[in-house]
Amino acid sequence: VIQILPDFISIGECMIELYSEQPIDVADTFTRSFAGDSLNIAVAASRMGTSVGYITRLGSDPFAAYLLKAWRDEGVDTTHVKTVDGFNAVHFVAQLPDGDREFVYYRRGSAPSTMQPSDLDPSYIAGARIMHLSGIAQAISPSARATVLRAAEIAHDAGVDVSYDPNYRHQLWSPPDARDAMREVMPYVTYFLPSCPVDTQVLFDTSDPQLAIHCAQELGVRLTAVTCGADGAVVSDGHEVFHVPAYTPDAVVDTTGAGDAFNGAFLHGLLDGLSVREAARLGSIAAGLKLRGRGALAAMPSRDEVYLVFGS
Repeated sequence: VIQILPDFISIGECMIELYSEQPIDVADTFTRSFAGDSLNIAVAASRMGTSVGYITRLGSDPFAAYLLKAWRDEGVDTTHVKTVDGFNAVHFVAQLPDGDREFVYYRRGSAPSTMQPSDLDPSYIAGARIMHLSGIAQAISPSARATVLRAAEIAHDAGVDVSYDPNYRHQLWSPPDARDAMREVMPYVTYFLPSCPVDTQVLFDTSDPQLAIHCAQELGVRLTAVTCGADGAVVSDGHEVFHVPAYTPDAVVDTTGAGDAFNGAFLHGLLDGLSVREAARLGSIAAGLKLRGRGALAAMPSRDEVYLVFGS
């Protein structure tokens, strides 16, 4: 059997999500799904038509079969998902009366956090066109951070482009640790995908996307796309800097995963041969369409939905 290697590989942690429409202290029922930035972006790219693979560790608990089937149903290649003794991380998400959300995480010591550099197959990474890294994957443990760095090195040595979303989470680590982790992978990064103001403030002490782009270029990055929520995105291909307006649907239900939708569709567009400007517009449309439904993945748009707007 000849395995066709995916064009886009992502590494990181996917959690079981238990969601309630009531605050956690009064909720009786929770709906099960799954989410994690590194998996969300893979699904976003897959739904656009890119072949994708995922590298992680999966805990041998009763959720393992559910997760594997769900990933495969999304077209994700799971040949480099390693099942180990242990548990899968869980997070609870609940809707608050004011429309905000509350999160409770149970992830310390979970299977993905035990990832090791020895889990990586250099030939698998070398067969890709983009290797995607996440700051969350770096933050969950020292061994996961070392694994992410090794994946970047392998990709770089093989001539594979590296994309990186720093995705800072204050619950996971301090700003100085996040900056150190970013600086160790930046020499290998082709496509840098921070959000503004959260990532840019922590990493570069600025809420100005243009200044963040300048800082990234000084670290050697060729292409930067700074997502700015309702303000769209500011993108630089190394020659020019331009603004891409946000695409806003009629009704905004949930912003979860919108940045992952942008990144997945943007990188898909680049792989598909679009110009940087066109790919960024594709990302903006995907992010906007994602806002129409709840949860990170259920409302992730399909290729047909995105291109319908893109072509209009």
